[in-house]
Amino acid sequence: MIPERRPSHESTDGDEERGEPDASANVGPAARHGTSLTLGNKHMLKSHIDAVEQSLLAISRIPANTGHTLHKGTPREAFIRKFLQDHLSERVAIGTGEIIDANSRPNEPRNQIDIVIYKRDYPKLDFGGGISGFLAESVVATIEVKSLLDAAALKQSVETGRRLKGLSRNIITSFSSGYQPPSILSYVVAYEGPASMQTVHGWFAGIHAELGISYPTMPPTVDQRIAVASPAIEGVFLLGRGFLHFDNSPLSFVSDAVRSANPNLHWAIADAPSGGLLLLFMLLTQAVSGLSGSWLNPSPYLTNFSVPQLRVGT
Repeated sequence: MIPERRPSHESTDGDEERGEPDASANVGPAARHGTSLTLGNKHMLKSHIDAVEQSLLAISRIPANTGHTLHKGTPREAFIRKFLQDHLSERVAIGTGEIIDANSRPNEPRNQIDIVIYKRDYPKLDFGGGISGFLAESVVATIEVKSLLDAAALKQSVETGRRLKGLSRNIITSFSSGYQPPSILSYVVAYEGPASMQTVHGWFAGIHAELGISYPTMPPTVDQRIAVASPAIEGVFLLGRGFLHFDNSPLSFVSDAVRSANPNLHWAIADAPSGGLLLLFMLLTQAVSGLSGSWLNPSPYLTNFSVPQLRVGT
């Protein structure tokens, strides 16, 4: 967790809070509209990932010249996929396709996920053409890549995230150490969108109302919140503009003092020209870094598998 500040906080009339910067972490708080999140450029990791973020924005202009939306979106997905393949731990792999659980049936509608981050030691189904089926038990996180983020695009991602949260995961665990995500994590990465992340945050109320999604009750400390899953997606990252992430992660710019004073706080929101890709990278790194002695329970996948006239021998 980012070291907690001890600022004097202003009370506000919404979910967004502000406070004084934490000099030790060189960060500001999750920002209200009109303030900013200052992320210093003094460390090698941040300098490198910030350069990658600017590079992604620059090369995204190449497919922008095409005449079909698919020809814009597919290369931009590939740029994000390559960044993840080159930077994330070897404990996970990157794929694309659909995610199934023990209740999934052939030919039923399922979302195709742009980027699936899954554990290498689990099996997957090869559908051909680079498209795979991933067991829900193996998936750590998903990323939907948007050329243009608007309310309609966000709604589609929220619908997908909610469906993924509804998948069952049959895992037997003997021990665990470190952070264990409470569900499949769902993120959105966009190249273009509104000027302020406050606009993105404002879209959620209408989308959640339309889809019948309600927020869970959030406890007052981060140690308690990490066990509470988001109802749909965990974060939105608009390259070069800022980010918005659900406040249930050990990695946070929000202090427990702010949480206690604002029990309805669900999101940290920031307009920032850099640092968004770094935060996404660190959230994903954190999600795959915990240790767990766990394995797939295959029994639920075999409920319809029967062998007539089975014989036994000595």
